[in-house]
Amino acid sequence: HLYGLLLTLGLSLLIEGLFRSVYGVSGLGYDTPELLEGATDLGFMMLPNYRAWVVLASVTVCLATWFVIEKTRLGAYLRAGTENPRLVEAFGVNVPVMITLTYAFGAGLAAFAGVLAAPVYQVTPLMGQNLIIVVFAVVVIGGMGSIMGAILTGLGLGVIEGLTKVFYPQASSTVVFVIMVIVLLIRPAGLFGKEK
Repeated sequence: HLYGLLLTLGLSLLIEGLFRSVYGVSGLGYDTPELLEGATDLGFMMLPNYRAWVVLASVTVCLATWFVIEKTRLGAYLRAGTENPRLVEAFGVNVPVMITLTYAFGAGLAAFAGVLAAPVYQVTPLMGQNLIIVVFAVVVIGGMGSIMGAILTGLGLGVIEGLTKVFYPQASSTVVFVIMVIVLLIRPAGLFGKEK
């Protein structure tokens, strides 16, 4: 699994470099939808309506993905297909097609995240560059193969990084990696990963 993660990281950097050489690095603005403009006063902070929508949409998609993978027959086939593909093929499941469609779904989720992020950040070939290493760290800390681990770790690290930006801004860019080192020293499989 780790080799696949590293291959994905390498391919994304390669594709990003190609797009940068063709289109440059200057970004294009992406307007916030009119229905989601403005902000809501929560008493202790002003929450932009669009960011509240992004949080709601993201949590909904994460939980729906977790439900499909952990609680449905399709998810059971997928989990079994990654562990023992020959056995699953014996039940008549076309494992290569299923894995390919899973990667396509993952690419669709990444595209969805890019669309959600577009009004907050400019649309550029580099818009994912700052996130990809953090996402890598989230998956490693949460535990390879654990969807709920990735979701909970992502939320937790987002809160920790946000608080670090408020109280000690100099450490905000490294706090995720410090946590990753500590977790891997204590539990090499990650917080929610299965020890082999």
